[in-house]
Amino acid sequence: MNRPIIAVPMGDPAGIGPEIIVKAMADPAVSTVAKVLVIGDRRVLERAIASCQVSVQIQTVTTPDQCQGETGVLSLMDLGNADPAQFVVGKVSALCGQAAFEFIAKSIELALDRQVDAVATTPINKESLKAAGVPFIGHTEIFADLTGTADPLTLFEVRGLRVFFLSRHVSLRKACDLVTKDRLIDYVQRCTAALRRLGVVEGTMAIAGLNPHSGEHGLFGDEEVREVEPAVQELQAQGYAVEGPVGADSVFHLALQGHYNSVLSLYHDQGHIATKTYDFERTIAITNGLPFLRTSVDHGTAFNIAGQGIASAVSMIEAIRLAAKYAPCYAP
Repeated sequence: MNRPIIAVPMGDPAGIGPEIIVKAMADPAVSTVAKVLVIGDRRVLERAIASCQVSVQIQTVTTPDQCQGETGVLSLMDLGNADPAQFVVGKVSALCGQAAFEFIAKSIELALDRQVDAVATTPINKESLKAAGVPFIGHTEIFADLTGTADPLTLFEVRGLRVFFLSRHVSLRKACDLVTKDRLIDYVQRCTAALRRLGVVEGTMAIAGLNPHSGEHGLFGDEEVREVEPAVQELQAQGYAVEGPVGADSVFHLALQGHYNSVLSLYHDQGHIATKTYDFERTIAITNGLPFLRTSVDHGTAFNIAGQGIASAVSMIEAIRLAAKYAPCYAP
């Protein structure tokens, strides 16, 4: 089987990223579908192997095509930039923030050069990035800047439920201001294109309501009447299969029942709460609009348990599996 090569940047060295990586490399569910290239620091990963007590051997490589893709073998591109003696596990660190950024930057370089087929990212810490002077608030912003992508689309997928986001890391007040007719039209058009690229061509997209009960026709909030409904009408006239606004208290359930192929969430937490409540560990983020596919675990660095070897690798495994599933859709 011709398995895709998935690059996995190690994430914040002080978090659980190294632990979930070594656990994933010990799971045959990963090697069955992909060859994995980890970009990180050998010393940190060796410590993670010891704390997790997994049977994994590190194979240092210089190019992605050297990846073995065998269960229990971790193919590593060692940047040697995260000396464990220079930081404390579970603590914010400028060194770790800088190292995490360098891991990501290398993965992007390889993906742009078509040496890897997709990237599956692990957790980074926003405070550590800031301490290092890295001018980005998170993964999506880093990928956007380093690939020259103006406004990437974030898609969550979990057990067939797909959720897009009209806005990401902004205040709730600003998120409400971003619910405009023009923005909704642009997003539905681009989200539809993203779904088609992933092979999803059937079904209808739902736009979630912003206010309780979608504002009850303007009784308490008029964003639905003023912005959402006109956007839906124009999109339908253009031939797009879209409905809305659909009350946020029911739209995700309806999507799970198969009534919709996806949901456009109008702000960050609206969609995050729905997907993570349904299955926290298997909720995977997909960044659409980049020159290549990027998936990610959708949890943080978990500093409170880092270094204890108890972090679950389910999300990491799912992120790699989903990257392998959709990587052919991005083949040149």
